[in-house]
Amino acid sequence: MAIGHDAWIGRAAIVLPGRNIGTGAVVAAGAVVTKDVAPYTIVAGNPARPIRPRFTPAIAERLIELAWWDWDHERLRHALPDFRHLPVEAFIEKYSDGARATTAA
Repeated sequence: MAIGHDAWIGRAAIVLPGRNIGTGAVVAAGAVVTKDVAPYTIVAGNPARPIRPRFTPAIAERLIELAWWDWDHERLRHALPDFRHLPVEAFIEKYSDGARATTAA
């Protein structure tokens, strides 16, 4: 079993052996995961079924590319206010490599 970064697993959820929870996925409380959960997908129920995507495919792809979970502590500390207040699209835009290269020039 593998659980991706930025995933959330609710109380009393059951993940069967050998199943994978993708990066950014959300497993609802009490869900029984019998199949792999795709990245940035919200699942619920018994058996767990997709409810909806957490973000659009484009946003999910950009978050995976951003890989904020690999940042060092200093960069995370600096970005914390933006984690809390910026919409996800603005956060990605501000911290993507392209935006950093633009602001550094």
